Amino acid sequence: MTQEIPKPTVLIIDDDNFLLDMYALKFSQNGFSVVAEMSAGSALERLRDGLSPEVILTDVLMPGMDGFTFLEHIQDEHLADQAKIIVLSNKGEKQDIDQGVSLGADGYIIKASMIPSEVVDKVRSILNK
Repeated sequence: MTQEIPKPTVLIIDDDNFLLDMYALKFSQNGFSVVAEMSAGSALERLRDGLSPEVILTDVLMPGMDGFTFLEHIQDEHLADQAKIIVLSNKGEKQDIDQGVSLGADGYIIKASMIPSEVVDKVRSILNK
């Protein structure tokens, strides 16, 4: 009897329903367990309730709480301390990337520069570091 390897859990946060569904599908097809949230506020609640993903993939520009504020909260509250945090955004200016890294991001992916399968590959490489 073979031991089943647990799937890494990825929490994906994006207010664009189409992109959220597309990334959720791509990650689930590639061996990830997916938790998808359309707002940083609801993702924060999931983390406060004990969700402990291996990867957090967050957009920056979202209504309500933006991705950078979300990262400040998870840092301040020590939520998902073990998770690899990756910003997935179209905000690709140097100061945006620097801000993401200063808030604990392990990676910064510019949406427009990668197709979803490349995003999955990049996330996997960050996870395996």
